[in-house]
Amino acid sequence: MGYARIMRIYRQNGGKIVVNIIKYYSVSLFIIILDQLTKWFVVHNMEVGDRISVWDPWFGILSHRNRGAAWGMLQGQMWVFYIVTIIVVGAVIYYFHKEGKNRPFLGISLMVLLGGAIGNFIDRVFRGEVVDFIDVLIPIINYDFPIFNVADAALTISVVMLIFAFLREEQKEQEKVKQ
Repeated sequence: MGYARIMRIYRQNGGKIVVNIIKYYSVSLFIIILDQLTKWFVVHNMEVGDRISVWDPWFGILSHRNRGAAWGMLQGQMWVFYIVTIIVVGAVIYYFHKEGKNRPFLGISLMVLLGGAIGNFIDRVFRGEVVDFIDVLIPIINYDFPIFNVADAALTISVVMLIFAFLREEQKEQEKVKQ
């Protein structure tokens, strides 16, 4: 979308559409900044393997590097992540502009997903690995959850949000059919 077209749309709609879209994208930007700042802190203040207890033994900051996906899958296959991330980012942006910008919960869900995807993509491009640091032990079942980061948390939260958004849409459609 060119500058002239953006300005024309801005003038025609009193700036409401552009401002609305900027609000949505600011969600992604916030997640990316938070993700990168927390990773920067870990990289510059901890050695790999160092752990800071926050709520011992259930929660801590553990400096870890991951050259794969969740749970260490596809170690060293960065080209797969580059391709998948570019496709996902493109699809999220497209779907946001097609469906999400006028449906607040769906739009926010997509922007959380976008922020998480870009956060880890930045690591893969500039570090060749993803910095993970959130270490959680689930006490009831004594399960040491795989170490993750802010971007991973955003991706997980966004998937749950998207499931709720789609279930809610399906429920609305079923209510329309009943009437």
